[in-house]
Amino acid sequence: MKLNSEQEKAIEEYVDAQGLKIQTLRDDIIDHLCCVVESELGKGKPFDQSFEQAILDLAPDGLLEIQNKTVFLLNSKRIIMMKKLTYLTGLLGAVALTAGVTFKLLHMAFATELFMLGFLLLLLVFIPLLAIDRYKVILSKTISVRLKFISGVAAAVITGLSAVFKIMHLQGADLLLLLGAFLFAFGFLPFYFFTMYKKSIA
Repeated sequence: MKLNSEQEKAIEEYVDAQGLKIQTLRDDIIDHLCCVVESELGKGKPFDQSFEQAILDLAPDGLLEIQNKTVFLLNSKRIIMMKKLTYLTGLLGAVALTAGVTFKLLHMAFATELFMLGFLLLLLVFIPLLAIDRYKVILSKTISVRLKFISGVAAAVITGLSAVFKIMHLQGADLLLLLGAFLFAFGFLPFYFFTMYKKSIA
């Protein structure tokens, strides 16, 4: 049994409301849903029930999950390499930072160099790479959640840089600290408490 124009429009509107960004995937999903629903209608089932079951069978976790998996498969090598680099720099940074602190306490050579290497690896490589990876997960979230994430990461990196400047006695440490504190207080915190409030009344 063929779908009428209103039923086809209902399927298209549902798919479009999910926020899919890959046009070819969007078209394929609509075609698939239309075919499945038409088949079920031919068995005498009502449209609403057939459509709901077709969506549940295709994407129990939502259509965006299909898009995420598609993007991962299309970019799997690059994504895996980025994840390896992220966690490798995190490991090396943490080891170097730990060694630097230990060497400092034992008054051994290269303590400051190891500490700074670890600190910079974590601050300038690991945290930004991890933030980029996590940001892809929250792209489908509200603008307040995304702004909270961006302002929080920026505040952390800038504040960390101010500590590096302070340790190395470089100019601009106080300015960076003020900027980091400003971003944290007037960027991250308002969005953080706003999202907490939204969750509490949901």
